[in-house]
Amino acid sequence: MGPEALRVAGLTDALRSQGLTITDAGDLAGPANPSSPPVGGYRHLDEVTAWCQTVDRAISQALDAAELPILLGGDHCLAIGSISAVSRHCRRTGRPLRVLWLDAHADFNTSALTPTGNVHGMPVACLCGHGPDVLTHLSGQTPALLPRELRQIGIRSVDQGEKRFVHEAGLEVYDMRYIDEIGMRQTLADALKDLPKDAHLHVSFDVDFLDPGIAPGVGTTVPGGPSYREAQLCMEMIADTGLLASLDIVELNPALDIRNRTAEVAVDLVASLFGKSTLMRR
Repeated sequence: MGPEALRVAGLTDALRSQGLTITDAGDLAGPANPSSPPVGGYRHLDEVTAWCQTVDRAISQALDAAELPILLGGDHCLAIGSISAVSRHCRRTGRPLRVLWLDAHADFNTSALTPTGNVHGMPVACLCGHGPDVLTHLSGQTPALLPRELRQIGIRSVDQGEKRFVHEAGLEVYDMRYIDEIGMRQTLADALKDLPKDAHLHVSFDVDFLDPGIAPGVGTTVPGGPSYREAQLCMEMIADTGLLASLDIVELNPALDIRNRTAEVAVDLVASLFGKSTLMRR
């Protein structure tokens, strides 16, 4: 239901208002959502794999057509498909890759660490080569993503074993304490400071990145996230790079929302990613 809620909230019109030409390719088809216990440490691995393969093909097709793909989800495991496609595209075109992972969660669990078996808690680990072969090999290269190509922003919920693994892997994480101490402006400046001028910048925007006070419509709310203004500044600074080349918008759950408020906030923020600004000074 997430993609349709974003459409109802006016995503297409918001992007067109920024001068963009938009093609809505519609919803992808895949297996239904089961509700089964973990098998070998993973819940619904076959279904997740099928969806990620489908997403990979769709994103690859858009990139090959010199389009900027926007993936609407759905849970964050879908980023395994989108970023695998982006990684392969960057290798083929010779462009450096940078991923900004905007999320309340590190998503760096494995089958040995996970308390639930939910693969939406594992996409970063899978992209970095830690996971089942069907997902870690999706891009045609393992790992699809190197830790130095990733910046995580807004993190505030990490399992204990996952936290140790994040440190061992050397991920660059700007958690909420970092943001509280130095502010969102400096956080983004740090995350973007060594961005190559020819980089392909991929933003993976989990709506639970936002404080649930402004974005209640997610399944895994975590208090203490960025405020509306902090999130706007984050998006505007990303837009200022001029390098945004692909985007995920995931984890919106309208069944948990209040009058589509979260979808409307997400659409407003995405418009800022593409150049909408409240800047008044010269």
